Amino acid sequence: MNALLRTEQLAIGYQVPLIPAFDLALPAGQLVALLGVNGIGKSTLLRTLAGLQRPLQGRALINDADLHRLSAAERARTVSVVLTERTAPPLMDVRSLVALGRQPWTDRFGALTASDRAHVEQALEQAGVQHLAGRALDACSDGERQKAFIARAIAQDTPLLLLDEPTAYLDLPNRSAIVRLLRSIARESRRLVLFSTHDIQLAVDLCDALLLLRPGMPPWSGSPADAVNGGLLEEAFTGSGLHFDRSTGTHRYMH
Repeated sequence: MNALLRTEQLAIGYQVPLIPAFDLALPAGQLVALLGVNGIGKSTLLRTLAGLQRPLQGRALINDADLHRLSAAERARTVSVVLTERTAPPLMDVRSLVALGRQPWTDRFGALTASDRAHVEQALEQAGVQHLAGRALDACSDGERQKAFIARAIAQDTPLLLLDEPTAYLDLPNRSAIVRLLRSIARESRRLVLFSTHDIQLAVDLCDALLLLRPGMPPWSGSPADAVNGGLLEEAFTGSGLHFDRSTGTHRYMH
């Protein structure tokens, strides 16, 4: 299995590592959910992998290129990011937002070519927001706005897509729709899509792999079935009262 994303003794955090240094290998074409208790470092890991924060030690490699040695322009053509704080000019419409994803590929004047415009239309279609293209972001629902930001990341056309809590503040149907959209992006475009979430059941049911951040231990990655059957999810959420039924793959909180 060829890894698109690898880490070598990567340590993340602020002065003191949040979790022990770790090695990791994740292939293209997978949707991977990043899970762990609050404060363990999920957002910090995503920001480090996005090149927005330097690691305390070690390195992250994308297609064998050291992420933190890439120029800003090279990194923008390698990693696309959808953070929890999603900001855009209030009067901007959906198509204009998605077109911003093409900036790493345009000339210094930012002019879109026919190929760029085709990428934008394809991203709108793939994210299911083509019918919203002319609508102002302020007039979109939370779920529609989230899909628009994902469409922008699709248009950026990078091998790695990182998302921080993309299902936050959405109702269950919209959470499920977002995760299914991310899974189709990973599989159809052969990208690696890594997203953090608190929605454990959706992650187990719909993701190809889980990346578990565990207190005092290096991260674990593998299939949802292995995580459930091996008791690793309960281990990652020690003290939270989480209990998994290994026969059904469902969970509940014990008090």
